[in-house]
Amino acid sequence: MSGDQKRQLEQKLWDIADELRGKMHADEFRDYCLGFIFYKYLSEKQDLYANGLLKGEAVEDYRTLDDPELLAAIHNESLETLGYFLAPGQLFSAISKKGRSNYILDELAEILTHIEQSTMGTESEEDFTALFEDMDLQSTKLGRSPNARNELIAKILSHLDEIDFKLGDTKADVLGDAYEYLIGKFAAGAGKKAGEFYTPQQISTVLAKIVTTGKKQLRSVYDPTCGSGSLLLRVAKEAKVAEYFGQEMNRTTYNLARMNMILHGVHYRDFDIQQEDTLEEPKHKERRFEAVVANPPFSAKWKGKESPVLESDERFCEYGKLAPTSKADFAFVQHMIYQLADNGTMACVLPHGVLFRGAAEGHIREYLIRDLNYLDAVIGLPANLFYGTSIPACILVLKKCRQKDDSILFIDASGDGHFEKVKNQNVLRDEDVALIVETYRQRKGTDKYSYEASMAEIAENDWNLNIPRYVDTFEEEEPIDLAAVSADLQTLEKGMAGTDKKIADFCKELGIAPPF
Repeated sequence: MSGDQKRQLEQKLWDIADELRGKMHADEFRDYCLGFIFYKYLSEKQDLYANGLLKGEAVEDYRTLDDPELLAAIHNESLETLGYFLAPGQLFSAISKKGRSNYILDELAEILTHIEQSTMGTESEEDFTALFEDMDLQSTKLGRSPNARNELIAKILSHLDEIDFKLGDTKADVLGDAYEYLIGKFAAGAGKKAGEFYTPQQISTVLAKIVTTGKKQLRSVYDPTCGSGSLLLRVAKEAKVAEYFGQEMNRTTYNLARMNMILHGVHYRDFDIQQEDTLEEPKHKERRFEAVVANPPFSAKWKGKESPVLESDERFCEYGKLAPTSKADFAFVQHMIYQLADNGTMACVLPHGVLFRGAAEGHIREYLIRDLNYLDAVIGLPANLFYGTSIPACILVLKKCRQKDDSILFIDASGDGHFEKVKNQNVLRDEDVALIVETYRQRKGTDKYSYEASMAEIAENDWNLNIPRYVDTFEEEEPIDLAAVSADLQTLEKGMAGTDKKIADFCKELGIAPPF
């Protein structure tokens, strides 16, 4: 599929979302729109797989199959391979066709429930449980009457049914890219809530390229605040990933992450996304990961020292201090370090306050640098890059076994010329992303952009990592020619004197006093 065809697909999907836009908030109609796309994907995947099994049989078109024995065989094979099962009459195309002249909401709800229930007692059960729970087909937001709701949903299904997702094309992840595009579009309209499920693509790319530096394959990648899972999937664009792990506290976003994984062709056995508060109930605590990426909620509240369990938790206790209850930023850092493998790289987005705040955070920062020596680089980003907040952020890069362990690289990518303003949002361009990554990988110092600071320098600064202490971005003003300025003022003075004389002459003719 060409770039133009891809953009046309994205636009078609966004146009379909128009049917719901205006009826509800962006994060609400997102759940319906992406849910229906996911249902269509599962249906087409089932149809393709079943047709492959039916080759050589009397009936080779799964949509017309009614042989009980063959259906039972396909049911068993589908659960093993796909992780779910849809009968011919439950396929998206069948219900969409039926909806053109019939009431289908009850049947559609049953089908979505069936998808979840078909996995019960199988390996994939956890990945499909309550996956469609946010799609309330009887919500009055879809229409005041059952018929109005049915008409709207049937219309959306009909439009989607006309689109060919080209799932048979194994060389391109067209639908996956389109899905990511839609998530980004929904985030743009979701305001503050966007930060809960979406990291702008350019920032995700920076993180992904950093943690895959020098590697073409990763045994595992982990995101403790995974949102929609987009950041995990972005890493897979830079290296072959064997297993994906993530945790998300928000139930709706957790559902979105599981859908995103499956829709991108990640087999249910190759990902483990859990739903719970990562800091209080970590679900992968016994594992260590080769790559860790995250965009945690900025300065979130947590229990911290109010919980005796957390005070003695091995993730935090060796530092001697807990992150303040009002700011969990360093708690997330400590958690991720604990989960990081000895040969791994971690890159996370955090507010600038982690670089210089004192008290407990200052103590943790000093221990992290001086005693553990895990901090590899600090990257300053422009303000207003993220949906829902305009504050500037930074990226911390950490490794347990650093090659260059006597210095820390500082990059200031926040200045003019290192981003583009698009409407009311700042955006990193491809060249901005490339410069950040190249500077990190080559660990090079560039005037007014990057600097490799020795541990001695950082100790002199009392372990304060505020970027302007290390990267001098001061621009000297051009010298002023005072003689030329004086001459200009004299010329202006002469001109003003002539103008005053003309005004005085006019006033004399009019018989009025001049205004000076």
